[in-house]
Amino acid sequence: MQKINKFKPWIHQLPFLVFILLLVVFPLAYTIYISFTNMSVYHWQNFHFVGGANYAKALFKLDSGFVPAVLRTLLWTALNLALMLFLGFMIALALNAEGLNLKRVYKTLLIFPWAMPGYVSILLWRMGMFNTEFGFLNQIVKAFGLPPINFLSSNTNAFISCLVVNLWLGLPYMFTMIDAAIQSVDRSIYEGAKLDGASFWKMHFSITAPIILPILSPVIIMTAFTNFKQFDIVYLMTMQTGSKTGADINTIITYVYDKAFITSNYGFSAAITGLVSLIIIILYFAMQKITNKKKEVA
Repeated sequence: MQKINKFKPWIHQLPFLVFILLLVVFPLAYTIYISFTNMSVYHWQNFHFVGGANYAKALFKLDSGFVPAVLRTLLWTALNLALMLFLGFMIALALNAEGLNLKRVYKTLLIFPWAMPGYVSILLWRMGMFNTEFGFLNQIVKAFGLPPINFLSSNTNAFISCLVVNLWLGLPYMFTMIDAAIQSVDRSIYEGAKLDGASFWKMHFSITAPIILPILSPVIIMTAFTNFKQFDIVYLMTMQTGSKTGADINTIITYVYDKAFITSNYGFSAAITGLVSLIIIILYFAMQKITNKKKEVA
């Protein structure tokens, strides 16, 4: 009877454990396995073990494209996170200004981009705003007698354009979270700061920001990894099959997609996936350490 009671919890958890085994453990183990092979569309049945050749190619072969994609992704993540935090904080402060009327209306309008389907928003920006001939921005440029701007054909312009679209889609979530955090701050703190002669900016950057940072830590980490794994914006704006713009701004996820589904090099793409997972784990612990230090200071 004691042995039955001992194994009873495991029996109850067996369906869940089988589910995890089939949907998480097995795909992960199989991905790691094929990352050490030359599996591709040309070696679908007769692939063989190649050791760490795929990892060496990604890390040490200059023309593989992996290292530039990683550096570009890190820059993309850092810029988006910094801009979202700063702009979200500024918008949240504006929405909490004393005497501001119709606050709920403004918040509803600002959240609207977040409520729209991402696919629709991205294509609207691509065709409605950035199109060289008919886009709204180029219509304004032409009205001033200037030549149209190719927003998506050069690397720099395409990167900035994708950055703008990502801010359009992601900023509403960030300022909503910051707005909720600001409203939780005790107002008596501000009254004391005003009596001490603190200016508006000093009060919010020296008092509000440190107080709400521990509350926002999970949001910041989640936003960072969402941007790191960004795929749809870069792909739909510049790399969509049949309508490529000529810009080469591969992020790490679009790079994996290209190797897995365009060139069908499954062994190499599996190795890239393993390296990306390792990078994400390292970044996660690094961000956890940074946010924990900020919490201790606060």
